[in-house]
Amino acid sequence: MTVEQFEFYTLAFCVGGLILFMTFIMWDLAKKSKAGKFGTFILFIALGVGLLGFVLKTLLVEFI
Repeated sequence: MTVEQFEFYTLAFCVGGLILFMTFIMWDLAKKSKAGKFGTFILFIALGVGLLGFVLKTLLVEFI
């Protein structure tokens, strides 16, 4: 395994783990604030758009 391959796989793994952790934080925030179903939905939409934008930006940079 070359250094470039190692960096590619560890970056993908770590960023994926960070996204999963941020999703857990959003869920925990909704649970602790007792947001309810609609509030949790809005929280995931509002904060999830930032995560989605980051992922889409990365994909666009790779394809362009």
